[in-house]
This record gives sequence, structure tokens and C-alpha cells, in this order.
Amino acid sequence: MRLTVIGCAGSYPGPDSPASCYLLETEHEGRPFRLLLDLGSGALGTLHSHVDPMLVDAVLLSHLHADHCLDLTGLYVLRRYHPDGAAPRIPVWGPERTAVRMAKAYDLEEDPGMNEEFEFLDYPAETFQVGPFEVTAREVAHPVTAFGLRIRADGRTLAYSGDTGTCDALVETAKDADLFLCEASFVEGAENPPDLHLTGAEAGVMATQADARRLVLTHVPPWHDPAVMLAEATLTYDGPLELAVPGETYEI
Repeated sequence: MRLTVIGCAGSYPGPDSPASCYLLETEHEGRPFRLLLDLGSGALGTLHSHVDPMLVDAVLLSHLHADHCLDLTGLYVLRRYHPDGAAPRIPVWGPERTAVRMAKAYDLEEDPGMNEEFEFLDYPAETFQVGPFEVTAREVAHPVTAFGLRIRADGRTLAYSGDTGTCDALVETAKDADLFLCEASFVEGAENPPDLHLTGAEAGVMATQADARRLVLTHVPPWHDPAVMLAEATLTYDGPLELAVPGETYEI
């Protein structure tokens, strides 16, 4: 699997990065299969620098906050009104009522909304297949329904936290993962609300408990210094550790 960071800013697009979006690729039936993990504010424009968005095969949305889903509205416009003609419908997995949320975001009637461009699917309780990828979605701790995603292909495992506080579901999602892409939005010592986000230290604890083989911190809000999150995580996780950077590519 190849993971490319399209956007990694937390909560809103920052001066150096769009909001959350990650491109995951592997070979399938003689061609690259392209899966997007989230498509947050500002990410669609940057995605063009890495792949033609018309070639995206499927989308997984961790939850329905704008910094994780809102640029799906732009992908809708691109796929519906492209001068070469409308693109075939692609699957979009997410929480319940994703189709309604996205229709409202673009001020569309619910019927048809974006259902002619996207096949909206709720996350099932069991592991499911997306092209060559086996995906397991577990609900994590966040004020809205949100999912951590465990994705396997080619004998390797990627875990993606989405947005979450500390929880057992996150540890299960990241168990023995070859790469754990984990949010770190809070700093230690602040009055952080519970069940919302992780500090760098908490991300490290989750990775340690999960025996994750590599930890990449992401979703740092523009008002924080990412180096602080990185320093915190080094105190609680002793494996390979780094910060997500837009454009960075990881071979998993």
C-alpha cells in the first residue's frame, strides 16, 4: 500500500496544509485502486497535484465534521459537470445520514441530492471489502458519530484514528498496525474537554498499547506547534515516530 498525505491540518485548513485527506493506493486487477480517507476542507484542490480526482475509486469518511468531509461537495461538482461527461457513481462510506448531510452542505434537495454521483453506504459492523482493501470501522470517542478505520491489503495494515479521545476501540483499530496515522490536536496540561481529541502523549499511549509498529501524528490545528505534539509522543511511544507532512508518501 502507498499512503499519500493530501491534507493534515486539524479543525480547519492551515497556511501550509488543507484539512484531513489521505490517498491510499495499491494494485488491483492490473491497475492502481485509489481510496480516499476523508476529504476535508481545501483538500480537493491539492488532490489534483497527486492524482486526477476523476480516477478516485471510493471514499471513506471517518465522520461528518467539515474538516473531514466538506470537499466531497466539490468532488460532486467535478464528477457531475466535468466537460468530458459525468463520471460513474463511486461508493462513499460514512456514518448514518451521510447522504443527507452532504446534500445540505451543497443546498440540494435530499432527493436526488448527490446520490446520482455517489453510492452512500453506512459502515457495517463487520469487516468489508473495498476493491483490494479489507476495512474494519470501529466507533470511537467523539461528540458526533465517528469511526477509526483499520485497512488491510497485501498483508499489511494501516490504522487511521479519525478524530477521537482515548478509547479501547482506538487501541483495537491500531492493534499491530504497520502504520498508525493518529490525530494529536491537544497539548498536555491544558483544560482539554474529554472524548474529543488526543494530545501527543495520549496518541503515544494508544500506539504503545496497540503495539503499533510506526506512528505518524496528524490533525494538528494551525494554532499549535506540531513539534510540541511530537515531543509529547516521544515520552509515551518508543517506536518510529514522525509528523504527517502534506505531500509525504509512505510505503506500507
